[in-house]
Amino acid sequence: MSLVAGRGPLGPDRAGWFCPPVAEPIAYVEPHPRRIQALRDGRLVIDTENALMVHRAGAPLSYVFPVGETADLPTEPEELAAGYVRVPWDAVDTWLEEGRTLVHYPPNPYHRVDCRPTRRRLRVEVAGDVLVDTDDTTIVFETSLAPRLYVAAEHVRTDLLRRTATSSYCNYKGYATYWAADDVEDLAWSYAKPLTETWPIKGYFSFDPERADVTAELPNPDSRS
Repeated sequence: MSLVAGRGPLGPDRAGWFCPPVAEPIAYVEPHPRRIQALRDGRLVIDTENALMVHRAGAPLSYVFPVGETADLPTEPEELAAGYVRVPWDAVDTWLEEGRTLVHYPPNPYHRVDCRPTRRRLRVEVAGDVLVDTDDTTIVFETSLAPRLYVAAEHVRTDLLRRTATSSYCNYKGYATYWAADDVEDLAWSYAKPLTETWPIKGYFSFDPERADVTAELPNPDSRS
């Protein structure tokens, strides 16, 4: 994500603009000097520090590898980098970057997550019950995404929440647990064991404004100075 997703510079709803305007579609290819490994059937089939990273508008972020460094895996030539090939993500059992197991997609070197304590107010109501009403919040600024407010469990009517079977994974925040209230499913989520960069929101809750009545004091993403 990041460059090619959401409000990123190569994304479909970019927050800023290029001066002068650039031709579409846009792609960016760069060296990715990290050790990339892949395992299939318990066998190491990729082990290289020679990968490139391809940021292509409208497509998932991807690694490409020099021809000859992908064992017997299925490959496709990368038209943007002569002598390099792409490997389908599901062609191997496990991907690792510098020893860290990856899920779904490569982590983006341009992706940043900042968690800042703030006094921005958050109020959440569902079916007449006020779940949150506090200005003791943490604002999360994440590359290419709109800012979100998170709140500690002590400020949430957790007695009105029940855990659902839904879960998701983010390469920058970790595994999310989802919560329901009344008959509204998955209106909140939290990270019980977040990754290092988002440790400040460990156990905090955030709420979906499309599933609950959420009033959040957030910056205007379209403001220009």
